[in-house]
Amino acid sequence: MKKGKKDNFENINLEIVFAGRSNVGKSSFIRELTGKKVKVGKRPGVTLKPYNICYSDMLVTDMPGFGFMSGVKDRKKDIVHDKIVRYFENNAKRIKVAVLIIDGPAFIDIADRWNARDEIPIDIEMFEFLNELNIDTIVAVNKIDKIKSKDYEQIMNGIVERLGMSPPWKQWIDIIAPVSVKKGDIQSARELIKNRLHEAKRDDLLKYI
Repeated sequence: MKKGKKDNFENINLEIVFAGRSNVGKSSFIRELTGKKVKVGKRPGVTLKPYNICYSDMLVTDMPGFGFMSGVKDRKKDIVHDKIVRYFENNAKRIKVAVLIIDGPAFIDIADRWNARDEIPIDIEMFEFLNELNIDTIVAVNKIDKIKSKDYEQIMNGIVERLGMSPPWKQWIDIIAPVSVKKGDIQSARELIKNRLHEAKRDDLLKYI
């Protein structure tokens, strides 16, 4: 169920948060993971506040997309970014895992364009920020069905390298999860999330994932 502004989460002991660029597939991922339909905007980037679903004492949170926001002024983009940052800072103690969803085929080109301008790519900035808060982070590399098989290993290695990890990517399979939300293939990420819940001795919550 959705929680409104006046609701509090006093009984929540554990949270899973999903973050990523606008239109990267966060809401669709959550729907595939939980079976719950998550409210989405008609245009990419129009959701400007977190959307919460409660299961027992666990909260599943869909954060607003960052980056491109259709028809949204730069000032409001900054406000949304600040809200995302504050949400993680304020709730870091109860967030068991953050799932950062990235666009696999486009990630390297986007990151390199930002780096060429001497700017930190926003996906990478978010990944580093979550690590600074000591929030266990899974990177779900979405749209892998659009990557040609001959380019797959090179692209996956390039992604982990730009995230500050040493290739080959397969040594990071406890963090990196290739998925295709459109094809309904999120099993690698689902297993990592379940592993985190098991490690937290919360097998009672596995039925929701």
